Amino acid sequence: MGFWIFMAAVNMMTPLLMVIVGYWFVRRPPGTINHMYGYRTVMSGKNQQTWDFAQRYCGRLWWKAGWGMGILTVPVALFVRGRSENVVSLTLGAWEFLQCAVLVLTVPVVERALKKRFDGNGIPRTGM
Repeated sequence: MGFWIFMAAVNMMTPLLMVIVGYWFVRRPPGTINHMYGYRTVMSGKNQQTWDFAQRYCGRLWWKAGWGMGILTVPVALFVRGRSENVVSLTLGAWEFLQCAVLVLTVPVVERALKKRFDGNGIPRTGM
């Protein structure tokens, strides 16, 4: 039972982190372009407009994805409760891998939104 509790808690960390950081990026995004924290890519760092847009867009995306993954994690963890450590570790390990994949796959989504809103030099496209 202790192993299941540990694995369930670990599986809730990624969604919880995404919800907290997502909320933070929407409400108090990193104010200036920096190399310490924030959604940092070449396109997001073109200028202050692209930076601000990327932080808020990524924040909203992470907030939504975090809640979705958190809600789905509960039934997955309950499904393997009371099973062998092998079943728990394989199932919840695979689920954690899937959560990390969702986190990484938010990058192309944000980049696509940036390219739709700004040209390659970071200038807002007309009609937006």
